[in-house]
Amino acid sequence: MAKSRDGDRRLNGEVSPSDALALDPEQQKAAREYAGIKHRLFFVETGAALLLICGLLFGGWSVVLRGWAEGVADGPWLVAGLYTVVLGAGYVLLSLPLSYYASYILPHRYGLSTQSAGAWRLDTLKELALSGAFGLAGVELLMWLLRTFPTLWWLIMAGLAWLFMVAMAQLAPVLLMPLFYKVRPLEDPELVARLTRLAERAGAGVRGVYVIDMSSRTVAANAMLTGLGRTRRIILSDTMLSSSTPDEVEAVLAHELAHHVHNDMLKGLVAEAAILLAGMAAAALALDWGVTAFGFRGLGDVAALPLFAVVMLGIGLVVMPLSNFFTRRMERAADLYALRAGKAEAFRSVMLKLAAQNLSDAAPPAWVRILFYSHPTIAERVGMAEQWALNHNDADETT
Repeated sequence: MAKSRDGDRRLNGEVSPSDALALDPEQQKAAREYAGIKHRLFFVETGAALLLICGLLFGGWSVVLRGWAEGVADGPWLVAGLYTVVLGAGYVLLSLPLSYYASYILPHRYGLSTQSAGAWRLDTLKELALSGAFGLAGVELLMWLLRTFPTLWWLIMAGLAWLFMVAMAQLAPVLLMPLFYKVRPLEDPELVARLTRLAERAGAGVRGVYVIDMSSRTVAANAMLTGLGRTRRIILSDTMLSSSTPDEVEAVLAHELAHHVHNDMLKGLVAEAAILLAGMAAAALALDWGVTAFGFRGLGDVAALPLFAVVMLGIGLVVMPLSNFFTRRMERAADLYALRAGKAEAFRSVMLKLAAQNLSDAAPPAWVRILFYSHPTIAERVGMAEQWALNHNDADETT
């Protein structure tokens, strides 16, 4: 009976006595502080974005900006482009201090970042260039669809956005990741063979095992199965390789391969398609209403862009807890797959290492799990591994 009660506690996300010894209390205190600050920053950033949108819409700033752009540029393409560039640049400048604090000061304060100020600036410029290019192209496409297909624009835009997501899933490992990390083939032939065999048993053909230099930016660790088709590859961080045993690396990869076995990528793409359709349909209703409410010239008026943005932001906030719920279920199933692969102890030990290495709060409050966690907590994952080992040890003893 005692074993059963212990197992129930583990499955409920409580840290067992052995894990309490493994997790440094001071480190967990720091993890809770760090997580709390990040959560507050999320609400501050979201609130600031909403305030800016309210000013643009209710304060008439958007109409003023559109009028200025029309005085400088000629034609809808140039006006939309100038409006977007100026508004985007203004938002970046306003949010830069908060971004610097959240992505540079805070990780350094808690010992997570190894990145120099110069490297941070370079990464930030790369991110701004990419997001700016994609964002500008997206706005121009949206404005053109609004002008050309005023009835079906939302359906076409949802379909094109979904196709873009699929393309990025395939191209990101090849085109985008090397922009931020040095990517090299793993030079440990034995580990390469082990991981490749594991992928083959899961029916996932991979185009190699690679290492990225995460240590140039952080002490945190990660591993992933990324890409689609001919671009699918195993990617390990050098921080994981330096801190984990081959069994632990294999346990993490087994979890990642479970997503392939369970068709989680396809499920995610279907879910994203539904979310995009819902968001675009809601935006279509909002724009139809906003043309009259805010005195816009029509659906293709670039001054209405903040209304589109606030609808998509609202949809994202509403969907986030529900999306996290379903994602946690998929991640839990992937954890079980890794345990069935015979790596229960390695899985347990690597989860405890990741809790320390990534400064993860092992057992956050329920509201935090609901709003922010796309994975089970460390305590839940370790508890599952311990319960799995307990059940199978009991079975072995009975046998």
